[in-house]
This record gives sequence, C-alpha cells and structure tokens, in this order.
Amino acid sequence: MGRGMRNGRKESDGREEPTERGRRLRRLPAAIIVAALVLSFFTRGSLNTFPLLVAAPVVAAPLLSLRGTIATGAAANLVGLGLVLLKREPTADELVPFSSLVVLTVIAAFLNVLLARDRAELRTSREVAAVLQRAVLPDLPDRVGRLAVATRYEVAHKEAAIGGDLFAIHETPHGIRMLIADVRGKGIEAARTVNALLGSFHEASDHRPDLPGVVRQLEGRMQAGLRHASGAEAESFATAVLAELPPDYSVLRVANRGHEAPLLVHDGKAIPLEPTTPALPLGLDVLAVDDEVPVDLFDLPVGATLVLYTDGINEARDADGVFFDPVPVLSRPLPPDPDAVLGTVLDAALRHAGGHLQDDAALFAVTLDPPAPTASDTSGAIALDAPGSTARPRKDVSP
Repeated sequence: MGRGMRNGRKESDGREEPTERGRRLRRLPAAIIVAALVLSFFTRGSLNTFPLLVAAPVVAAPLLSLRGTIATGAAANLVGLGLVLLKREPTADELVPFSSLVVLTVIAAFLNVLLARDRAELRTSREVAAVLQRAVLPDLPDRVGRLAVATRYEVAHKEAAIGGDLFAIHETPHGIRMLIADVRGKGIEAARTVNALLGSFHEASDHRPDLPGVVRQLEGRMQAGLRHASGAEAESFATAVLAELPPDYSVLRVANRGHEAPLLVHDGKAIPLEPTTPALPLGLDVLAVDDEVPVDLFDLPVGATLVLYTDGINEARDADGVFFDPVPVLSRPLPPDPDAVLGTVLDAALRHAGGHLQDDAALFAVTLDPPAPTASDTSGAIALDAPGSTARPRKDVSP
C-alpha cells in the first residue's frame, strides 16, 4: 500500500488496493445467484427466485468491473432460463421477466461506468493531495548526530485534501530539537499553517536557548496567523509535541501541547511519556491562566527509540469501532531501528482498521545510538591485544 521514499520516509500513493473485506464483498453477486439455485432446488420450484436473480447485476455494479457486471447479468439470465426449462417449455409470459433482467443489466453496466469514473477522479485527487503533502512536508535526514531517524506519512483513503500533520528535526548549538504536530482541518488553510509552523520551528530552534522559548515562538506565530485569518481558519489550532536532546544527550526534554503522548520503546516495553501538567494546543494559549510552558524530563537510553505520532494512529478504528492502541504492539522485543519500529506500528494500525486509516497519520521516530569510539578507546583496545595479554578487544558495534 505504501511507496518507499528516500530517507526512510514512506507514503501512500493514493492507489486503492483490495482489502479482505473488499474481496469478500466481490463474491456477493455470485453468492446471490448460487442462493437462487439452492432455494429453487430445495423448494422444487415452488418459490419464485427471480427477485434474487434481478438483484445480482444491481449488486455487482458498485463491486465489480464493467465486464464482471455484464457477466453477472448474463449468468443470472442463463440460470433463470435454465430453471424454467427444467420444469417445462417457457411461455411468452415467462420470457417477459428475462427481458426486464436484460434491461436491469444494461442499467447496472451504466451505473458501473459512472461509479468507475467517480473513483478515478477521487484517486486522482488523492494522488494530487499526496504530492502536495510531500512538497509541504520535506524529507528528513537519515541521521542527525547520534540519532537514527525514520518517518512515515499515511494518507487517509477517505480524504482527498492536504492534511495538517507535520514533523521536523533540527540540530542546533543548543541540541537536537524535534517537532510533531497536527493542525486542525485540511486543505489550503491547513497547509498555510503547516508552512508557518515549520518555518517558525526552524528559526526558533536556532535562536532560542531553551525549549520553552521555542514553544512560545510557535505560539506567537499561531496567534499572528489567527489575527489575520477569517472563517474556519480563524478557529485553527495545532496539537504538538516538542522534544529536545542537549549536545551531551544526557536528558530528553518534552513539551506536550495537547498532543498524543510519545512512546519510549526499549527492552521490549513501550512506555507513554505522559505530561505531568496538561497544556493547551498551540493557538489556544490566550485561554491559559499563565504563560508557563511545562517541560518534562525523561531518560533516553542508548538503543531506545522515541516514537511520536498523530491521532490518525490511535484513532484508527476496527469494524466494531474499537480504537487502536499502539502500546501493546510495541511492547515486545524489537530491533533498535526506528524504521522497523514505525513499520511495525503502522502495519498493525492498518490491519486493525481493515487496510485504510480514517484520518491522515504522521509518524516520526528516532533511535539513540552509542557514541563513536574516541582515540583513547582505540588505543586502549590495541593495548589489550598486545603480546602476552589474556584479554581480547571488545568489538564496537556503533556505526
């Protein structure tokens, strides 16, 4: 379903692929014809099964191709005629229903052509939206400092508009700063807000010495945009998570603005990094009591993966309306590879939702690698391998 992109980013290309549910539905026209045969056999022809035969091409129109729809109508006609011939020679009156079945098959074929045209237009709209999404949301690098980076963007197949999900990572003198956000709404208005937030994030990351300063600048940018907006755009806001690792990678700082809690995946466990103090989304700070920016501190061990995602993942629903929970999926041994971790959670979410997500989903993950060996580490390893030494040098597995 997805299409590989460089830098570990994968996106849906807007093409429809049949799900298991879709494949089962496509068997329905044939099942209706078989049901008519079975009922006629068990009732010895006393039950009129013609309504079932009439229904077969009508049901086939939205499910099958044009050829399949016409074939279904022809099969229904032949089955009906065969059932009559098994009992007696058909009269002129009995041939009338078959002519109406032919007419219904023609109508079903016409409907099939119209539906196919609508589906093609919708596919084209989705493809255009996906291309525009890639233009708005540039690829991220594979590595930033000691962090291996991976991203995914899954376009909802029910939508044909640019989404408001975004992610970014930026290395600065103050450390590595990360952002994931979800702007309310879709379309051009959401794209403008996404562009504004991405630009403001990169500018603030370079010039603001601390994470609260970055958050305040993003809030100020949102407020400035809202002052000049009208209609639905004037009511926009964005949930967001901003994270920061200092140059020594000693601590993970997280500011959560009403967004889904990031997950720390390590040693077979996935731990939600819930904020100790809830905060309003970006754009709604005018409703806050004060301008304090809560920042939580967490450990990010070597080999651990930080997973950030938008609500297209945890709000994916199955046929019974049950929401997807990524924690159990990631609470098992996984390689310290952000791309593999994101592949695991996205595949599970798609299976849970029957192949298509109800909303766009952005996923962003980083894995902390061990530090590169220093000159002193190398000289120590050589010394241990000197003649007469019983110790063996330790193999370094860092890239």
